[in-house]
Formats: sequence, C-alpha cells, structure tokens
Amino acid sequence: MTSDSRARLTGALLMAAVALAPLLGAYPVLAMKLMCFALFACAFNLLLGFTGLLSFGHAAFFGGAAYACGYVMKSLHATPELGLLAGTAFGALLGLAFGALAIRRQGIYFAMVTLALAQMFYFFCLQAPVTGGEDGLQAVPRGSLFGLISLEGDLTMYYVVSIVAGAALLLIARVVNSPFGQVLRAIKENEPRAISLGYDTDRFKLLAFVLSSALAGLAGALKTLVLGFATLTDVHWAMSGSVILMTLVGGMGTLSGPILGALVIVAVENKLGDAGSSLAAMTGVDWFNTLGESVSMVTGLIFVVCVLTFRRGIMGEVQALLERRAALARPAPDSAATPLHGHSATSATLEG
Repeated sequence: MTSDSRARLTGALLMAAVALAPLLGAYPVLAMKLMCFALFACAFNLLLGFTGLLSFGHAAFFGGAAYACGYVMKSLHATPELGLLAGTAFGALLGLAFGALAIRRQGIYFAMVTLALAQMFYFFCLQAPVTGGEDGLQAVPRGSLFGLISLEGDLTMYYVVSIVAGAALLLIARVVNSPFGQVLRAIKENEPRAISLGYDTDRFKLLAFVLSSALAGLAGALKTLVLGFATLTDVHWAMSGSVILMTLVGGMGTLSGPILGALVIVAVENKLGDAGSSLAAMTGVDWFNTLGESVSMVTGLIFVVCVLTFRRGIMGEVQALLERRAALARPAPDSAATPLHGHSATSATLEG
C-alpha cells in the first residue's frame, strides 16, 4: 500500500469515526473539545513539523481568538460564522505582528521571542476590561448559524464543528502537499540550500507562521463557541506547552500524529480521575483516587516515555515501520539509479 493510499484510508476512517461517534455513545461536548485541540495541534504542527520553527507563543493566537470570538458574539451579538471569522482574523493579525518581530531569529532565540510576546499578551488580557480580567468571558451564546440553524443543541453543534474542523484539516493537508509545502520542507531540511536556490525563506516562514496562527485562532474561536467561555487559561504559557506536547507525542511532521496526540492528552486531562476511581475500586488502593489531581505528573510521564521509546512520536514510529517494511519488499535499485549523497528528494523537486 502506497503512502497516498494509507493517507486516504486514514482520512476515510477518521471521517467515519467522527460521523458515528455520537451514535456510539460519545459525549458530544468532549468530542468537540477534542476536535478543537486536534485542529490547534495540527496548526502548530504546520509550523514545527513542516517548517522547523518552534514557537512557545501559540497560546496567544488560540486564546486571543477565543476572546475575540467571545466578545463579538456576546457584546456585538454577532452570528456564529462572524464570530469564527473574527477569531480567525484576529489570530492571523496577531501572528503577523509576532512573526514580523520574531521570524528573523532562529532556534532558541526565535522560541524565546515568541514566548516573551505571548507573555506580554497574557498580561494585556489580564488587565484589559474587554476580556473580563481573571473572570474571563462567560456565558458566550452559541447563537444561530447564518441566523437560521440554532446551535444550542449539542448534536447540531457537533456536526458543525466537525465540518469546520474537517475543512481546516483538509486545507492543512493541501498546503503541506503543495509546492508551497515543498518549499517549507526544504527550509526545514536545509535553509541555506533553499536560499541558494533563490527562495526568500523569511517570506515563506512568515507566511507559514501567519497561516499557522490563523488556524490556531480558528481552533480557539471554535472552543469558545463550544464551551461558551474564554479565560486566561487559554492564553497562558501552559497552553503553548500542551500543544507542543500533543504534537511531539503524536508525531510531528505527520498529518495524523497531532490528532492522536490531542486525543491522548485531552483524554488524560478529562478522564484520568474516572480511571483512578475505577482502579481504586478494582485494587482497593486508595491512592488511585487521587490520580485525577496528578494530571501534570501523568502527562509528563507520557512525554518521557515517548521521548525514550517513540522518538518520532506514535504516528511517526508507525509511519517509519511501514516505510521500512515497504523498502524490504521492494527489489534493490541499480547503483546507477542511486541519487547523489546529500541531494534530497525535496531539493530535487525544487530544482526541477
């Protein structure tokens, strides 16, 4: 089975699972929260996994868009589609401002600049009257889509979120497999070589940064629409850490890895207490009842295990295993057809 066939099969299975989840007893609100964070992780992966830029400031785009959507819908009485557009636009504009300041830095300097800017935005949200300060924006109405379809019902809201998140994920897949995505891969693999081929790498990195921040903003706006609130937790640096963890656990540089990583982390955060109670009832050990208070310890343990055993992330290791099996099944190529050392497929595509 080729990689394209595997991607289509994975996409078909994912769409079937999303469509059937409410019918199989899944809690719609938890499933919608999972889709929001899966989109957030995929947006971040576009920057880290495919461009090679580590940002510690993505919470600003996620939380800023959550506030923007909540303000537009609660104070200006806008419809949900306008709230989502406002959140996405705010994320893109904030990403443009952050990127213009940070994109010329590399490595740890880039990461620290994005973290500093995100912390500045966090304290702005803490003190600004429009954000509600420490209370945040509460009781944000879902409203009616286009003024016609009420989103107050969880099932209707679930399928709307599924369509929006699915369209955004398809956009990410299209970007990654486009000529623009090939340039981003070349920048990640060897930026000096991409520059030597005539590409303005700073411009491409800025475009990737803005696109990633806009999609992160869409995820934040969806989260506000689903849960009905936006708080300081959304813009805190810990949110940036969570999305990095989701991407690394699932497998950065893969399309489905961040989705799986979001599933693991969201499930741990929301179901660890229930799992602890079940273990306490089964084993009679009272310590398991306190497991719900140790979410940070458990997520940290998951990260350590993945670093030690799954260096590429879960889906990264699965993909590498399938590629090794496919390579063993293929006949050995002729020596004359072997590419020159150091001449990557991405560079060959760009030069062509």
